[in-house]
Amino acid sequence: MNQRLTRREFLKAGAALSALPIAQFAHAQGSDTIKVGLVGCGGRGTGAAIDCLRADNGTVIWALGDIFEDRLNASYEGLKEQFAERVQVPSERRFLGFDAYKKVLESGIDLVLLCTPPAFRPVHLLAAMEAGKHVFMEKPVAVCPEGVRMVLRAGEIAQQKRLGVMPGTQYRWHPGYQGVIERIRAGHIGEVRAAYAYYNAASPAPKPREQGWSDLVYQLRNWLFYNWLAGDQPVEQFVHNIDVMNWVMGSPPTRAMAMGGRQVRTAPEYGDVYDHFAIEYEYPNGVRVLAMCRQMDNTAYRVSNLVVGAEGTALLEQFTNFYVRGKETWEPGKQWLNPYVEEHRVLIESLRKGSPINETRTIAESTLTAIMGRMSAYTGKVVTWDAAMNSKLNLVERVMNIGYDSPAPQDPVPIPGKTPLV
Repeated sequence: MNQRLTRREFLKAGAALSALPIAQFAHAQGSDTIKVGLVGCGGRGTGAAIDCLRADNGTVIWALGDIFEDRLNASYEGLKEQFAERVQVPSERRFLGFDAYKKVLESGIDLVLLCTPPAFRPVHLLAAMEAGKHVFMEKPVAVCPEGVRMVLRAGEIAQQKRLGVMPGTQYRWHPGYQGVIERIRAGHIGEVRAAYAYYNAASPAPKPREQGWSDLVYQLRNWLFYNWLAGDQPVEQFVHNIDVMNWVMGSPPTRAMAMGGRQVRTAPEYGDVYDHFAIEYEYPNGVRVLAMCRQMDNTAYRVSNLVVGAEGTALLEQFTNFYVRGKETWEPGKQWLNPYVEEHRVLIESLRKGSPINETRTIAESTLTAIMGRMSAYTGKVVTWDAAMNSKLNLVERVMNIGYDSPAPQDPVPIPGKTPLV
């Protein structure tokens, strides 16, 4: 995947991989119990562990890993209090440090939950595949094109070894999204002409610096505000809606033109990320999608996708509101299964059936779609899919040999027209 790839070659390779036969899955020692390891014990990681335990009564938490002892301990105590005997993590299987993921993978687990900041995801995923472990991984799966290429290599290994890989794109397992997109594809709103995606929300608050924190520790504690760790809002958060747009269109886009900047979050504690973006994506069928995201307090909230067809419209609004209004109308109720639990249930069910699901390619496409939008906004240039896929931008190298004493990157805030397109 280090060779230059065209968009057509990328899609063709994915189709070939998806056609390979699937072997049977066998649990360790023939047991019905699935031993789960968690790498990244923050709020989302602990939440993923809870969702996994709720999804299947045969799962147990077997190992924990993090770089911060307070998060490791808090996660263990919270999980133990709620799930008691299903949290089987003695002190010798609670691993601390930047190499904790390796120790979790070596601890006898069947399934690993990868929930660290996105910068680490390509390295951890590739290691999990090489170790022969099934994976649930939070989105996004990379913050740069080199990371996406690593994820694609990991996906190939998963296919060869018959390993399950499920990203945290919970919209894909929500019946509201499934129902709307099924009807769009059935022609209920006619030919798709345009679409609009929004993630306009409040800003997360940075954590105040504590005594003894190095610059690197401060950035890791506030990873959302550093592009090298999080990928900025289009990648870290808006990827959910971008993933829905790719799902609707049936492919990633061919190009992106974007703008953005820092208007409110200008203080040093907000790192080097922007607080607003507007991205126009063009898809192979000529349809254009306006994608808008913002993180500002006291501003209008909107998290939704609207698809406009020649004969109607379709709405997909977070987890609450769905409709198709066109040649046929569909307006479902609002009582749904929890999609955060459902994605784990789907993964584990596929393992138990011996047909491991592998969603690596879809999340790699959506992550790169988000990255190309950010690259366009940062540089002021139009960015094509092929340019993004073959970009030399490599932020993964920063985490390859990282340690507590490593210097913290000091990246300037990008300036369109001056920041180069790499």
